[in-house]
Amino acid sequence: MRAAKARRKDELLPTVASQESQLIDENQLIDRIYEAAIVSEGWPEVLRATAELAGCREALFGTILNAEARLTASSAAFENTYNDIMLRLPVPVNQRSLRLLANRHAGFITDTDVFTTEEIATEPLYQEMLIPSGYGSAVATAIACPSGDVIVVHCERGFDEGTVEPEAVASLNRLRPHFARAGLLARRLGLERARAAAQALEMMGLPGAVLGPGGRILSANSLLTALMPTVFRDRPARLGIVDAAADRMLETAMAALAYQAHDAAVRSIAIPAGQGHPPIVVHLSPVTGRARDVFTLASAILVATPVLPHRVPGADLIEGLFDLTPAEAKLAAMIAAGHAPRQAAQRLGVTEGTARTTLKRVLAKTGVHRQSDLVGMLQGAAKLG
Repeated sequence: MRAAKARRKDELLPTVASQESQLIDENQLIDRIYEAAIVSEGWPEVLRATAELAGCREALFGTILNAEARLTASSAAFENTYNDIMLRLPVPVNQRSLRLLANRHAGFITDTDVFTTEEIATEPLYQEMLIPSGYGSAVATAIACPSGDVIVVHCERGFDEGTVEPEAVASLNRLRPHFARAGLLARRLGLERARAAAQALEMMGLPGAVLGPGGRILSANSLLTALMPTVFRDRPARLGIVDAAADRMLETAMAALAYQAHDAAVRSIAIPAGQGHPPIVVHLSPVTGRARDVFTLASAILVATPVLPHRVPGADLIEGLFDLTPAEAKLAAMIAAGHAPRQAAQRLGVTEGTARTTLKRVLAKTGVHRQSDLVGMLQGAAKLG
């Protein structure tokens, strides 16, 4: 009897030791999750460890707000694959994302929790994108935040590896509250960085703001808020411009940035002079690449540059202000100085037809419709059109 009990005790020892080892590993991973919330460069390592804990190959951590997903992955290859999928199937039409968000389960769930076998066999997301890329079996959770963001943690492995096991799901569920708190911490730190950037622009005398997805204001300095509501409007959905034409250009530019179509929209937007303010040029700079490690919540940085009265900018300045080519900038400078297109053509050594074609491109890029509007804006006229 004693021998049998001793054997049972010996058999249990490896299991107990294994559980203690796993607990130590999870505790270390929890520490690293909170570290990554402060130092974002740590997320890939955390996600690799999370994927390993789940018996998966890769993992993602990110946020979804207003149908835009901002993701960090365990590897660059997986991040590129998923960003490509999100461009082809954004959240509003991505059935996998929609069903995860609609499930509202306070824990991790697998593909088989939200899809039937028959649905997976006919769903293009699986058959045309995930499975050919070596993926297709995942476990994920969505955590709603008071700010409106949804924090997503997602682990992925090959479709032929089968559904993630219940034991792995249980391990991930123990990490879930820590991912939630780390996500909130990362967001608050991101807002602090945005506020610091806006204040830095103010110190340089520039009205500016850091914009989130869709153009929402994350932080705006006092110089920009002083232009509200005469020039700008702080709408719930996004920053607006009072001038309707300029506002449409801003909306188009922000929509293009959401899909990384950086060449699809004008990013230097002219605002005509109005009551109490000179003409203003709005510059929109996308936050991409490594800049996202610093401004994790931002999509763009907006700077408003007033065009001071009675100053005609030189060609170099005009080129930088409006993203013009050197030829376009030289013509614009001559037009602003009072030369007619024919005179400007003679001075530049081009035909009048070429000058007029170039002028049309300048008007389109600066967002004005008439030559007089362009002259008035660049000379700082009190009223345009």
